[in-house]
Amino acid sequence: MTDIDRQMATIKRGMAELIDETELRKKIARGTPLRVKVGFDPTAPDLHLGHTVVMHKMRHFQELGHHVIFLIGDFTGRIGDPSGRSETRPPLTEEQVLANAETYKKQVFKILDPQKTEVAFNSAWLGKMDATAFIRLASSYTVARMMERDDFEKRFREQRPISIHEFLYPLCQGYDSVALKSDVEMGGTDQKFNLLVGRSLQAHYGIESQCILTLPLLEGTDGVRKMSKSYGNYIGIDEAPSQIFGKVMAISDELMWRYYELLSAKSLEDIAALKASVQSGELHPKVAKENLAHEMVSRYHSEKEADEARQGFNAVFAGGGVPDDMPEHSCACGEDSTPPVFLEAAGLVKSRGEAKRLMKEGALSIDGERCEDAVTPLTAGEYVVKLGKKRFLKLVVR
Repeated sequence: MTDIDRQMATIKRGMAELIDETELRKKIARGTPLRVKVGFDPTAPDLHLGHTVVMHKMRHFQELGHHVIFLIGDFTGRIGDPSGRSETRPPLTEEQVLANAETYKKQVFKILDPQKTEVAFNSAWLGKMDATAFIRLASSYTVARMMERDDFEKRFREQRPISIHEFLYPLCQGYDSVALKSDVEMGGTDQKFNLLVGRSLQAHYGIESQCILTLPLLEGTDGVRKMSKSYGNYIGIDEAPSQIFGKVMAISDELMWRYYELLSAKSLEDIAALKASVQSGELHPKVAKENLAHEMVSRYHSEKEADEARQGFNAVFAGGGVPDDMPEHSCACGEDSTPPVFLEAAGLVKSRGEAKRLMKEGALSIDGERCEDAVTPLTAGEYVVKLGKKRFLKLVVR
């Protein structure tokens, strides 16, 4: 393969769509590092594995010698991205956005090379635009084109409110590409409209249009909806090693291969060989999943903690004094998955007050770890709950 072919093979791994491959090949052929932009609106303080899909692709570009821009949407985050929304998103305060942005910066360098990453904030240019500049920007796009967006069109048809400021979001994100003169912009498939606006605005302002690379939305632990904190089906990269390990082990055998392709550092050839070993019966799928869970914990914590998480998981789930006939209880994410509520609902205690008392005494452990938090709900997944020395429960949170 030529160098361009080699780069394209890496770039296209796991992608959903590329607009346009011929243009991208021409950009690479020039021999100068591409400016690769990815924007993140810090609307929540913690990143999960779903966010990391595009970050791994950013790392791929870094390893190929290109210039990666990690753009923090501290300005656009206060507008609120309408992508996939059935209603207007409440805007965040400047304080919330900046606090979340600091957390993002700490977490993202678990994947990206900090020496090869430019961190930018879009308030640097959007925050300086006056009313005249915003009106000029708004004049570059028509209402008809804006209504081509699926969520806007659907909400309009269903007579759901669409606020004018929501039209500004894709325009502001698109203007980021003008300000940064990006050659490539990446995002999830739900960002395609916003990315196309950026491509269009660059042409409007006389700048060579960026190529667009969209990546699949990673399904959450429920295997149905995209990974999201609001759905309770996420795996946070700052969660405890045992939590990350246990949640990865809770995904289905089929979904495991999608996680391997989008999240693992293994080559596609190695993943294909691993899958063949499982299909032939040579390797048990549980072992393959354990290896994936171990890799995720090693990446976001350490190999030592990954080893301990594996040992702890197997001690709980592979015997280790846990009865095979322990009762099972299912509940929804939210208040029902807080310890006092599910302990009472499952019949392990007579009241929530008793549950809270026992928790203060240190009698409750979840997946082998002591739990005294009576307020925070458990997220989607399967858990082994132990209360005292003899009371066990298999808890399924959906």
